Amino acid sequence: MNMQPLGDNIAKLRERVRLSAEKSQRCADDILLLAVSKTRPADDIRAAHSYGLSEFGESYLQEALEKIDDLHDLDLVWHFIGPIQSNKTRAIASHFHWVHSVDRVKIARRLNEQRPVQLPPLQVCLQVNISGETSKSGVTPQQLPQLAQEVSQLPHLQLRGLMAIPSASPDKEHQRDAFAQLHTAFTQLRSQIPQLDTLSMGMSGDMEAAIAEGSTIVRIGTALFGPRNR
Repeated sequence: MNMQPLGDNIAKLRERVRLSAEKSQRCADDILLLAVSKTRPADDIRAAHSYGLSEFGESYLQEALEKIDDLHDLDLVWHFIGPIQSNKTRAIASHFHWVHSVDRVKIARRLNEQRPVQLPPLQVCLQVNISGETSKSGVTPQQLPQLAQEVSQLPHLQLRGLMAIPSASPDKEHQRDAFAQLHTAFTQLRSQIPQLDTLSMGMSGDMEAAIAEGSTIVRIGTALFGPRNR
């Protein structure tokens, strides 16, 4: 990837975050720009790191493990953001700092049991299927409180908050409505689990709506690196 467009894209994204935060009377420093680097080569991640990005999101485990190995010389924070299969939990627990897509007690328990004892707790978010789409992973809002209580008791996981991928819509009000529902669920959970501090919501096409509704992590791929290869 050409370095100049990447640098320009990062600058534009930071300005979008700043303006969105300002409009909502929030501090831009409270919003993490998570670079979604799935399908991107290690060289693109290295280039993004040279512009100050240090946290990267991956969905395809084998591809991610190769990049983690290739880039071991950099101080990077790796987030797993894709669906989790049971046979992948050991590698995820061993190589990632964050997991955004926990939606079953079984998966949470496996991650907890397989987290190497010499590593700090794995930071996790619970994925909520806020739009009720059958094609998407995620716990229902009704099932969320019980899952959160169980995950919060696991010693090698640190429950940080919620993640969602609402149904795509060009309508800004529809975007905000979905994110507002997740924020409401988050606020209700915090009354039981006060340490929650993370809302992972918003992507290239709806990050402004997400920030307006309290997002603390926006997951950006297309607006950063351009259209995905697959």
